[in-house]
Amino acid sequence: MQFHNTPPSLLTRRDLLLRCGGGMGILALANLLGEQPAMANDAASNNPLAPKKPHVPAKAKAVIWVFINGGPSQVDTWDYKPELAKYDGKELPGFDKSTGFFINQVGPLMKSPFEFKQYGHSGKWVSSLFPHLSQHVDKMAFIHSLWTESNNHSPALFMMNTGLPRLGFPSVGSWVTYGLGSENENLPGFVVMSDPKGRGLPKGNSLNWTSGFLPGAYQGTWLKPSGDAIENMKRLAEVSDLDQQAALAIAARLNRLKLDESGADPEFEARIKSFELAYRMQFAAPDALDLNKEPKHIHDLYGIGRKECDHFAKQCLTARRMVERGVRFVQIYSGGMENERSWDGHIDIHGNHTQFAAETDQPVAALLEDLAQRGLLDSTLVIWGGEFGRLPVSQKGAKPGRDHNPHCNTVWMAGGGIKAGTSYGASDEFGHKALVDRADVHDFHATLLYLLGLEHERLTFLHNGRRYRLTDVKGKVIHEIIA
Repeated sequence: MQFHNTPPSLLTRRDLLLRCGGGMGILALANLLGEQPAMANDAASNNPLAPKKPHVPAKAKAVIWVFINGGPSQVDTWDYKPELAKYDGKELPGFDKSTGFFINQVGPLMKSPFEFKQYGHSGKWVSSLFPHLSQHVDKMAFIHSLWTESNNHSPALFMMNTGLPRLGFPSVGSWVTYGLGSENENLPGFVVMSDPKGRGLPKGNSLNWTSGFLPGAYQGTWLKPSGDAIENMKRLAEVSDLDQQAALAIAARLNRLKLDESGADPEFEARIKSFELAYRMQFAAPDALDLNKEPKHIHDLYGIGRKECDHFAKQCLTARRMVERGVRFVQIYSGGMENERSWDGHIDIHGNHTQFAAETDQPVAALLEDLAQRGLLDSTLVIWGGEFGRLPVSQKGAKPGRDHNPHCNTVWMAGGGIKAGTSYGASDEFGHKALVDRADVHDFHATLLYLLGLEHERLTFLHNGRRYRLTDVKGKVIHEIIA
């Protein structure tokens, strides 16, 4: 760069900042280029959602996470504890009454109101809540020793979704699409569906699928549960396709002129790509979301048309159609804000879990069966789990429930490189605390990433002078559940 020989005394403040800033900017750029890892391929530098190479050979290409919002009770679903029946009504020795949320409503140990039976070659004990999913236990790998840091919904949701119990950090789906991109340039890489029955979004709302400090291109795309799934997707009737293309071309030209003038700006480039994606989605999204293109036997398989599960059946089928088209990460939330509007069974654990299990059991079982029939289960990781578990003691009331339990939770995975028909870890005899092979949320995330071919310690992003990752400074891969 050359400068005119202007005497220093005649320099304007703008000239001085230009000269100093240029030199400092070059030094800063050199430092950033040295620290920020290079993209996996050249295409990724122009398109943030272009497919990228994994760190290691991937066992799964996509994820469908059925998020059991509100905190499902592990001792009433998948973690059979016969000692609860033996000691029903007795006090739990040494129990800390501040473990849950309602200190003044702590009752004694309470047996499960649901019957457990063994299923499959693995002999897995399963609650009567799941007559359909119980037929698929030999496809699943269970983690019975998961624990988290908070007994409050919002921090626990953030922990499960972002790896930290505080808001503002990138979600799992954002990290995955940042690391791998998407295999369909006409659809979002990360899609989220929420409960459509007027129960609201999970606590924390869209912060559960935020891109945080990652570029905005990796933000989850929320599909509205009613009306148009994606707002502003339809072109105005008075605007022709040619008119829209001309407007987009002019906008793209102006944007490129701005980039040429100001230099590379990842956020600005992401906005340009989002406009281009939005245009392509006008044609691709309606097709992906059109469930009428599926035959009747598929509708029947998922339970579409059945009053108790129609809404969730449609979402599970939509998830299959999304991953079939190359979408990388799909989350489906069962349950809304709290209490009776989600799996948050403080009151009447029997009625609460019966209702929500009836909404999800057949659709999720059908999803596993449908993916397997299409040869997609091997490349799709299906997850079932929520933000924490529930206590083995009762929460007093006319119809007793169970309070929050951060010390123990059960999740399961299927497909996508999972060692089917296995269980990892164990809780104590009452299901109160994770006891054997304790696994925290960072371990769960590290395992999820590894199945997708991403090493959690290498998937980083430089922000505010620190290199962040989904697993913070912890995490180990649970190889025991990987095939």
